Amino acid sequence: MNTKPSKRPVNGVLLLDKPEGLSSNTALQKARRLYRAEKAGHTGVLDPLATGLLPVCFGEAAKFAQYLLDADKAYTATLKLGEASTTGDAEGEIIDTARADISLQEFQTACTALTGPIRQVPPMFSALKHEGKPLYEYARKGIVIERKPRDITIYSIDIQEFAAPKAVIDVRCSKGTYIRTLSEDIAKHIGTFAHLTALRRTETAGFTIAQSHTLEQLADLSEAERDALLLPCDVLVQHLPKITLNDHAVEMLKFGQRPQFTENIAHEQPIRVYSQQGEFIGLVEYQQDIGRLKALRLMNTANTSE
Repeated sequence: MNTKPSKRPVNGVLLLDKPEGLSSNTALQKARRLYRAEKAGHTGVLDPLATGLLPVCFGEAAKFAQYLLDADKAYTATLKLGEASTTGDAEGEIIDTARADISLQEFQTACTALTGPIRQVPPMFSALKHEGKPLYEYARKGIVIERKPRDITIYSIDIQEFAAPKAVIDVRCSKGTYIRTLSEDIAKHIGTFAHLTALRRTETAGFTIAQSHTLEQLADLSEAERDALLLPCDVLVQHLPKITLNDHAVEMLKFGQRPQFTENIAHEQPIRVYSQQGEFIGLVEYQQDIGRLKALRLMNTANTSE
């Protein structure tokens, strides 16, 4: 009789290289089974067509996953010029065609025009919710929902390869950017169409694709070797300010109390807290008016396996 492998408390961050053809959730569940992890979550969905960097948060790390959602990202995108698809990528049907004899100069001009702070309308084929349902569910029924434009920033668009109708670009951008929509907007600026034929996330929040691991690589390792690849939970919040507290103050936080804090520190954002032994305790906010610290998200140290 087959028995399922027992689950265990696993805490940390796995930098997964998601393969093409799997949803982010399917890739997450495969990684979770490999680790026999009790709890797991991912940070920022990649379309099934897309590959690349997908940080997976096991156990206590999931408490801090939201801070990675706000991070800047980088992608390598392959465009096919002259064709529009229903989904903005190769998974959809071609619904319109236009000129594809684009010059490099035209393409470069369009990329430059869309670099910097811009407004972008999210695509219908996206996981954004309308009345509790993702937009792609409406799109599949042919229903179009009005979407408000978003303020995003395209930090750079570098052309890696150009031989019309194919173009390969590296994009660095802020959170909330849809590369499918960006490719369509680049084409629109030229007076034609485009859709993505490949997309790879290469960076997020300072992590790079070179640091990631495929499901196949993970499957070939022993459990101890897999565990050694996990990054500590606090890598997700390294961009936040840091303080060290004595044992008494740490205990107060764990019991829901608010220890005094008088040092001069920025109070507009969460603060990382460590014990004097260097253990990551969690995140707090500084209540400047009363000079005290309030717990936001704390590690459950009784449930850590590190």
